[in-house]
Amino acid sequence: MKIKQTAGRDALGAFAPEFARLNDDVLFGEEWSRTDKLSLRDRSLVTVVALLAQGLTDESFGYHLKTAKNNGITRVEIAEILTHAAFYVGWPKAWAAFRLAKDIWTDGAEDCGGMAEHARSMIFPIGAPNDGYAKYFSGKSYLAPLSAEQVGIYNVTFEPGCVNNWHIHRASEGGGQILVCVAGRGLYGEEGKPVRKLYPGDVVNIPVNVRHWHGAARDSWFSHLAAEVPGKDTANEWLEPVSEKDKENL
Repeated sequence: MKIKQTAGRDALGAFAPEFARLNDDVLFGEEWSRTDKLSLRDRSLVTVVALLAQGLTDESFGYHLKTAKNNGITRVEIAEILTHAAFYVGWPKAWAAFRLAKDIWTDGAEDCGGMAEHARSMIFPIGAPNDGYAKYFSGKSYLAPLSAEQVGIYNVTFEPGCVNNWHIHRASEGGGQILVCVAGRGLYGEEGKPVRKLYPGDVVNIPVNVRHWHGAARDSWFSHLAAEVPGKDTANEWLEPVSEKDKENL
């Protein structure tokens, strides 16, 4: 991924054009862009600690803290990074860095290392909020289409405790659905059977005309790939929400 940076030219282009070029084209355009050697997340971690060691808590340090957050470092992780570094670079420097970090890592998902942490635990994207089907889910879910040709495959992500409604996959021939669990911990309920706990690597084969539901455990994010089995006259029939009793025992 090629990073485009213009901060050098914006601030110093007229006064120090060569320095601006080195900043924008070499430091960011080449060094930061070598993500095949070191990820953006790891480069952010190294940069934050290097600046912290020098006692730099100016505007540039704030920029790199924000970049670190955007590159996937969670609130829990930045707190641990600064705490660990404090023993080597100095306690006062860490105090100053924490004051800036507290203002940057403020959203709830980062507070638990939740969504960002879950996203980093799998190779597939979380995708966009699943607003088109929100009425069929007990909480927030996200959808990332992976394949729209031959066989439809989607990565579906559930926030903790979110499950979809009872539903049935209909078809006159073929049809059904296959779930491949990729991250977190989930649940699968099928009428007449005990609730099944799901873990990464588990596969669920769902035949046509079977009443069922699936989603996340109460204390974990969960993602699965949903593959639609080709068939004739396929359709989804959405039913009532899943009760707490349903989640415990069928």
